[in-house]
This record gives sequence, structure tokens and C-alpha cells, in this order.
Amino acid sequence: MLTAQSSLGIIFFPAFDWAISPTHPEREERLLYTQDQFREEGIFDIEGIREYRPLVAEEKDIMRAHFCFPSVKSVCTDSHFISAGGVIRAAQLVMQKERQRAFAVVRPPGHHAMRTVHGSRGFCNINIEAVMIEWIRENYGNLRVAIIDTDCHHGDGTQDIYWHDPDVLFISLHQDGRTIYPGTGFPSESGGPKALGRTINVPMPPRTSDEGYLMTVERIVMPILDHFKPDLIINSAGQDNHFSDPITNMNFTAQGYAKLTQMLKPDIAVLEGGYAIKGALPYVNLGISLALAGVDFSAVQEPDLDREKIREQKSTIDYLEALCDQLPEVYFNPRPSEAVREGGYFTRRRSIYYDTDDITETQVERLKDCPHCPGLLIIESETAKTPKSLGLHVPVQGCDMCSQEAEERFAKSRQAGFAHAQLSDRVTKRYEYAK
Repeated sequence: MLTAQSSLGIIFFPAFDWAISPTHPEREERLLYTQDQFREEGIFDIEGIREYRPLVAEEKDIMRAHFCFPSVKSVCTDSHFISAGGVIRAAQLVMQKERQRAFAVVRPPGHHAMRTVHGSRGFCNINIEAVMIEWIRENYGNLRVAIIDTDCHHGDGTQDIYWHDPDVLFISLHQDGRTIYPGTGFPSESGGPKALGRTINVPMPPRTSDEGYLMTVERIVMPILDHFKPDLIINSAGQDNHFSDPITNMNFTAQGYAKLTQMLKPDIAVLEGGYAIKGALPYVNLGISLALAGVDFSAVQEPDLDREKIREQKSTIDYLEALCDQLPEVYFNPRPSEAVREGGYFTRRRSIYYDTDDITETQVERLKDCPHCPGLLIIESETAKTPKSLGLHVPVQGCDMCSQEAEERFAKSRQAGFAHAQLSDRVTKRYEYAK
């Protein structure tokens, strides 16, 4: 009998009752073929690999990462609570040392969901990785966390949530935003004024294959990880970089994903995108799982793989080599912030489009320039359907002064004309909502 070098817990949740539409690429079959493949290959017969059921997340778990307007239940279905509970279960297994690593093969996905949520964007309502990370930090203290997002699409939601957090390193490897949704994820996006260099974006040309991907991991990601020295490494393991994916333009393979996982050595992997339901996901998920467990994955191969057909052009490799030379400087020598300062606050004004639900959000974000902590985050937000709303976030590293200001602003929110107000108070661990 094979034995895993690293014990692995796998959490499945196909979300049978949730789909954007019956024929939408984001549907339950994404996981069902993987379940069949795992059983056919006998992965759960390997000593040290075990399947677990998800938990059900609570509203307070969601609210550590998000402001959901007008309420959590207005933007979340039961499946969203269970998907979030699945990643919390993965965190439990690792943090309680029941398993050395965990893989949450769950849906709905989450990495396009930003701090403020009015609906669905990029198929995502809530950011399940952020929900998991904030659960960990709530229960185990302010750990340093590295999130490596290998989905084909830029993880703009995760970037937004941790834009101002110096203790979370976010690295996204994705197809160049000039060629694909959401149109963001460029090297100049390097973190907020108090977290410069903690966001690293690696935009790759269409049709990048294994050589290009693994080179960028080796030359950009690994040196930064070695320097940052995270307590936990999380892989947002999107699989829509695969050469057969119907909605992207990349050429990654199951072997490439497995080798990438072997290099990163993530403590927890979380499924994100991936829409080649038969041709990619069963093989990629198998390769990732074997790599996480430290089991030989060399025999994993897609039936229709033609390596010569998907090999990168020399111009693609040349472009990526230039990125490898330049991008580490974003982390090691970040440029001074160009953030707009108004009084004692850094300010961003944005318009955010929720493509899945056709919602446009107008937002003003203010970050207090606090000398004692990363600062109180104040978000004013509204849409055509949701009137002026206020979100007040005290970070896990937050000081008493920022907590006090948040409570005062929350108490006066009605007088200030806000229809909805939400406060997350890290000091007293209370979660309150204006009625």
C-alpha cells in the first residue's frame, strides 16, 4: 500500500443546488468528474489521505472578511455558507494538526469577491480564502500568511481585501489583464500605502505553458516567499490555466500544476476556477492532491495532451524572463506610495462592476493613517438598488484608538445618513449590524 509523505485531508462540496444557470461553466459537474477520478485511481486507498465533510460557516465568519449589503443572507445562499465552511474545515485540519495539508475542492468559488459585496462578480459572492484566513487569525492570532493565486484570472477580490495588510503577502500569477477578465493585475498594483510590496502581480502572455509558469514560480515567487517567511502558505488553486479550458487562453498541464504544487508546498489549497470539466479537472485535481501528499504524480496525464502543440513561443519565454528580472523589485524595493491623502486618511474613489449580477457600485474608501496599526478602514458604498451604506473594519492588528473611532462612527451612522452600517470590532470580538 502506498503511504503519503505528508498527511492530506480532502474536503469535497459539489453544491448540487447552486448554479448560475443549468449550462453555465460554473456548475456541479466541475467536481463530480473529479470525485469519480479519485475513486477510480484509488486516492483514498493511499495511507494518510482521507476525505472530510465540510462545515457550515456562520454569518460572523463571513463578516470578518466582508461587508455584505444590505445583509449577509441577501448575497449568500446555503451553498455559499457550506463552501466557506469547507475551507474552514480545511483550516481546522491543518491548525489542529490532524492533517499536515488540506485541499478544499469546493464551490462556489470566491477570489473575485472584494471587501464590500453587493452581489456576484466573476461567479464569486464571498471570498472563501479570505473567510478562512480571517477564521485562522481570529482563533490563532495574527499569523503571517502568503496567498499564491494560480487561477488564470487575476484574484482582484483577494487583492482588494488584503491591499492594506502588511502581514498578508498576495501573489497572483494570471493571464495578462489586457486579454481577459477582470482587466486588472499589473505590476504597478503593489499594495496600499501601509503595505507596499505585499501585493505582487505576474501577468503572463496568452498561451504560456509549463516552462513559463514554472520559471516564474522559481524566479519570482520562491525568493519572495523565502524572504517573507510566512507561517502559512495558501494556494488559490484555480485550474483554468489548462490548455483545454473553454474560457481562457493558456496552455498549462496537469503535470505543470503538480510540479507547481510541489514547489510551493502550500499548507492549504483551495479550488477556484477551472471549466474543462472532463478534460482537465479530474487530472489536475489528482496531480495537485498527489503532490500535496508527497506521492509520485509522474503517471498523471491528460488523454489528449500534445506537448509540442502547446509549447510556448520563444517570444513568450523572452517576455517572461524580463518579468522575472524586474518583478522581485516590487517586493524587495517597493516604490513610494502614490495614494491620495486627505487629512489623516488615505482615500480611494472607485466604481466596481458586478458582471454576473449587472450591478455598479460607487465606493469611497478611507484608510486612517494610524501610527500604531495598519489603520481603521472606512468604506462608503452605494448602488442603484442599495442606498448609501457604511462599512467600518478594524484590522486584526488594530489598536484601541482605531476601535474607538469605529464604534463612534458606527453609533452616528444613522445621523450621517447611512441606510446600512456594519462594524467589525476586532478588540471586543463583537459583530453588530444597524437595523
